Amino acid sequence: MIEGIDADYLIADKGYDTDAILQQAAAQGMHAVIPPKKNRTIQRTHDQDLYKLRHRVENAFLVLKQWRGIATRYAKNSASFLAAVHIQCLVLWLNIS
Repeated sequence: MIEGIDADYLIADKGYDTDAILQQAAAQGMHAVIPPKKNRTIQRTHDQDLYKLRHRVENAFLVLKQWRGIATRYAKNSASFLAAVHIQCLVLWLNIS
């Protein structure tokens, strides 16, 4: 699942709280930021501030998918599609600032 990805942190929701994923992340040198499920016998700690950023990223993708030009991929080539994504991200960033 995460093979070939070079990152310092693996941020995911509780659905990915498995020993296999945690071990693979540790083997690749990633720090897992995954809240533990309630049924774990030993509750792990996680960086709650970093985990809150995951929600912001998900919301940004939600806004991008609501834009019709991106959701239906009207652009004929990848450069035009990437330009549309950049424009929408700029609009999103300007609305936040």
